[in-house]
Amino acid sequence: MTRNELLAFMRSERYAVQASVSARGRPQAAVVGIAVSDAFEIVFDTLDSTRKAVNLRANPGVAFVIGGTGEGDERTVQYEGTADVPEGAERERLQRLYFDRFPDGKDRQAWPGLIYVRVKPSWIRYSNFNVQPPQIVEFDLSTLNAP
Repeated sequence: MTRNELLAFMRSERYAVQASVSARGRPQAAVVGIAVSDAFEIVFDTLDSTRKAVNLRANPGVAFVIGGTGEGDERTVQYEGTADVPEGAERERLQRLYFDRFPDGKDRQAWPGLIYVRVKPSWIRYSNFNVQPPQIVEFDLSTLNAP
């Protein structure tokens, strides 16, 4: 599994399960539509009043599970990172990425309180149980940032 193969797999999936922790230490998970940048940043939109947004303001640590939803396809990515809500040029860059993936996202911009959350990775694990022996590859920041 190369860096480019990992990126292609992540981009092949439109949705992910996103997990965060509340200020009281309670887990919360939600399915979100994702777009993935060349730097493995994940971007999704949500309302600033949602539990995930409230949780990420208090604790920006976030995890995702991507894949494993297709019948007979036992490939997944586990992803950990840190979330923020960019403004200005960074927000515009991420919106373009997101709109390329979800053109209907442009219509949601009129929703009061809509935000775009960016997550920068700190660790990624790819698992492929379609093959024997299973293929499990971990990527850290140095591996992800390599050309």
